[in-house]
Amino acid sequence: MEEKKTILIVEDDKYIIHFLSVSLKEEDYAFQVARSVKEAVSLFYANRPDLVILDLGLPDGDGMDVIRSIREIAAAPVIVVSARLEEEDKIRALDAGADDYVTKPFYMGELLARIRAALRKQENRPPEKPSSFKSEDLFVDYENRRVEAGGKEIHLTPIEYRILLLLIANRGKVLTHHYILKEIWGCAEGVEPGTLRVFMATIRRKIEENPSEPKHIITEVGVGYRFR
Repeated sequence: MEEKKTILIVEDDKYIIHFLSVSLKEEDYAFQVARSVKEAVSLFYANRPDLVILDLGLPDGDGMDVIRSIREIAAAPVIVVSARLEEEDKIRALDAGADDYVTKPFYMGELLARIRAALRKQENRPPEKPSSFKSEDLFVDYENRRVEAGGKEIHLTPIEYRILLLLIANRGKVLTHHYILKEIWGCAEGVEPGTLRVFMATIRRKIEENPSEPKHIITEVGVGYRFR
C-alpha cells in the first residue's frame, strides 16, 4: 500500500486551516498544522513533510523565513498561499525558494492541481543533499541544526549558521564580500562594511582550534572568504 503524502499547512487563520484540512483529508493526504514561523520550522525539521502550504503573514514573523529555513536542508515543494498581491512579494517568495504562488481568495480545485503537479515534479528531482557534513574536527548535522567543533557542541546564531552553511556549500570557492552579504541579508547595500568581518571572527572563535591560524575559513584578502 502506497504511503500517504504528508503536507505541512502553515497558516494562522482558523477558517482557512479548517477549509484546507477538510479538502486535504478528502484527497487522502496526511497533514499537520503550524500557526507560526517557529512552529513551522520545528515541525518541518522534525517530520520532513513532502510539501508545504505556506501563508506569508504569520503572527511571529514573515513566511519568507520559513522558506529560507526549509531550503537550508531540503528541496520539498513550497506553495505560498497569500493575500499579498504585489508582484514584488511574489518575486521575493520565488527567489527565496518557493515553488509556486497562489493568491487569496483561491479555488481549492486549482490548489489541489498545483499540489499534484509539485509532488510529481519532486519525484523527478535529484536526491537531496546529505544530512550532515564533516571536515576534520568540524561536524554539522543539517537535520538537527547542530554543530560540533573538536568533539564539543557549539552554539551558532541563525545568521552565523547560515554563513557557515553557505561557505560549506561552496567549499573550495572564493566567495566575495558582496556575494555573501547578498545571500545572507538579501542585499549588500545598507549593511555596515565591518558587519561581515565581525561575524566571521565570531564563527572562527567558535569552530577553529586556533582562530588566528584558521584551517576551515580562509580569508582571501581584499576579496572575500573560502572554506578550505
